[in-house]
Amino acid sequence: MTDLEFLQDPAPAPTSATRPRLTLGTLVLLAGITAIALVFAVQLARQTRGPVESGRAPNFAVTTFDGQPVDMDTLRGQIVLLNFWASWCVPCREEAPHLQAVWEKYRERGVVVLGIAWSDVDSDSLAFMNEFGLTYPNAPDLGTRIGDDYALAGVPETYIIDQQGDVIERLIGTTRVNETYLSSVIDRLLASAS
Repeated sequence: MTDLEFLQDPAPAPTSATRPRLTLGTLVLLAGITAIALVFAVQLARQTRGPVESGRAPNFAVTTFDGQPVDMDTLRGQIVLLNFWASWCVPCREEAPHLQAVWEKYRERGVVVLGIAWSDVDSDSLAFMNEFGLTYPNAPDLGTRIGDDYALAGVPETYIIDQQGDVIERLIGTTRVNETYLSSVIDRLLASAS
């Protein structure tokens, strides 16, 4: 065979009988790779969307430490102070008495304070709640799922959610989480609904 003969005698095209088939193992491997890529894409989307600053508050359902179900959608029509905290968080200790005072002042007027113990141990959360005499609803954030939905930067963070279920303000740290400031915002929201 000369150097150029291979150009003149083309090989026959593969038929369906000679084409390689995908084995079950290959299909499983491809499905696994696709699933992993999807998980990474979802996580990347969550990380790049940024914190919730305004607009519709992400919905979630939790069971409080005392066994009561709470669903954000069912709280529409009320003002919600959604507070992410942890027993190991020093600034959270400063704001807990203010949140309790706001709860006591406004709970009969359509205001809900809802505490979410973020990345905490249940027994430590319960001890914290007992230490500060917290009577407003508190629930654990199992697997930090709720914090992820709100793109939480850390604790403490408080979201003021109006009667329509929209976030009107995100408060990071304790600077404005005090009875005076929270009362002024709540009073304005209550007056606008009248």
